[in-house]
Amino acid sequence: MEKIYFVYQTAIGEILIAEEDGAITDLKSTSRLDPQFLGKSHETSLLALTIAQLNEYLAGNRQTFDLPLAPQGTPFQRAVWQALRAIPYGETRSYRDIAIAIGNPKAARAVGMANNRNPISYIIPCHRVIGANGDLVGYGGGLELKKRLLELEASHSKITH
Repeated sequence: MEKIYFVYQTAIGEILIAEEDGAITDLKSTSRLDPQFLGKSHETSLLALTIAQLNEYLAGNRQTFDLPLAPQGTPFQRAVWQALRAIPYGETRSYRDIAIAIGNPKAARAVGMANNRNPISYIIPCHRVIGANGDLVGYGGGLELKKRLLELEASHSKITH
């Protein structure tokens, strides 16, 4: 089946969301879009639900996402992305922490590469991964956006959803 996608305007810029076979496969800034991205462009109920939940998150009114996800990647990448989803809202982990969580403590650098290839930004929260010394490092959306997302979560981490 072919991917179906739609582009939305959000508080953090233009976002493309794609689905295939009833699950979200991509959510990324159009500035980071692969020019080879193929699919049909039209809004579906799943894409509309996804943007609604993303907008709730960006407004500080949602901490978790309830969506079917199907990120496409290697088994290692998918393991990293699953570990990222386990990082609680408002918290951070180091690349080494994620490497340990997936049972490969020497793979911090590879975790960074998998983070960089995350196809479902925000929902798979790669922005919650920081350097071992606590520095904000390596975020495809830019460090200013990473800082903004972490500050948003810190300021709303007391609410529950």
